[in-house]
Amino acid sequence: MASSTELASDITPWHSVTSQPCSLGESPFWQPQEQMLYWVDIAGRQVLRANVYMGTVEHWDLPSEPGCIAPAARGGWVLALRHGVFRAHHWQGPLERIATLDYDPSQMRANDGKCDALGRFWIGTIDETRVKRNAALYCLDCRAGGTPVLERMTDPAVLPASTGNGLAWSPDGRTLYWADTSSHRVHAWDFEPRSKAMTAHRIFHQFAPKPADWQFDRRELPGAGGYGGRPDGAAVDRQGNYFVAMYEGRRVCKLAPDGSLLEQWATPAQCPTMPCFGGEDLQTLYLSTARQKRSADELAALPLSGCVFSMRVTVPGLPVNFFVD
Repeated sequence: MASSTELASDITPWHSVTSQPCSLGESPFWQPQEQMLYWVDIAGRQVLRANVYMGTVEHWDLPSEPGCIAPAARGGWVLALRHGVFRAHHWQGPLERIATLDYDPSQMRANDGKCDALGRFWIGTIDETRVKRNAALYCLDCRAGGTPVLERMTDPAVLPASTGNGLAWSPDGRTLYWADTSSHRVHAWDFEPRSKAMTAHRIFHQFAPKPADWQFDRRELPGAGGYGGRPDGAAVDRQGNYFVAMYEGRRVCKLAPDGSLLEQWATPAQCPTMPCFGGEDLQTLYLSTARQKRSADELAALPLSGCVFSMRVTVPGLPVNFFVD
C-alpha cells in the first residue's frame, strides 16, 4: 500500500463488481442478512442490488432521483428522493412518504446520507445551482412510532455548503463527519449520540482546490502534483480511519482520526463517489463511481467509469446501520 507521499499508479487491487455502468452511482451499503450489495444511480433514478457471488444485478426504477438509501430493521428500506423521504417494505414495492425536506426541489435534492447507530436517518442536500450555498444536514427520527421528527442539524447561514457529502461516524459514535464537496473540506464535530448534539466544530481535512485550468490528462497520476479531487462519500473502519472518495481525483484517501493522510489508492474511474465496507468479514471495500458529463477522452481512457469496484483491506470496516421505525 502506498504511503501518504506516494501513490501507486497500478489500479490492479480493484476488481470490477459490475459491468453495466451507472450514470451517477452513489450510496452503496452491504446488507449482511442478505449478503447483497445495494447502491443507487442518482441520475438514472434507480436502486440497484447485486449478488456479488452470483454476479447478478437487479434494478428498481424510481419516480425521481434517489440521493441515498438505508436498510430498515423491520425489513425494506428508507430512501431520500428529490421530492421526499420514503419508506418501502418490498423490492420494487410502493413508496410511502414519511417526510418532506424544506427546500425547493427545482433547485435542490437529497444527496449523501445514512443511518446512525440508533436508527435515525441522516440526509445531506445539494444546491444544484452551486450559488446559494444553502445545502444542509437533516436528521429524521421515526423511532417513537408516531409522527416522524425531522430536524435540520446544520444552518446554511452559519456553515454555508453547496453539496452535503462524506457523512460518517467514528467507531464509538462520538465524532460526526460531514463534507462540503464544493469547498474541498471535511468537517468534524464532537457528537452526543442520544441528544444528537454537535459541538466543537473543526476542519477535519482541507483538500487543495481545483485549478481553474484543470482538464483530464490520462498521463496524470492522481494525487501526484496534479488535481487530487474533492471529497465525496465516505466510510470508517474499526480503527477510526476515514475512507473518502475523491470525485474527479481518481483516488480514495484514507485519513487517520486526526485528519492526516495515511494512504491513498488510484481508482479505475476519474470520479469515485462513495466507499462502503462489506463481505462476511467487512474487509472488502466497495466503491461506486460516476460517468455522467465526462469527456469522450476520459471515458476512452477509463471505460469502466460508472461501475462498482471492490478491493480487499486489512482492517474491517463498520457495518451498515439500520433504520428504526
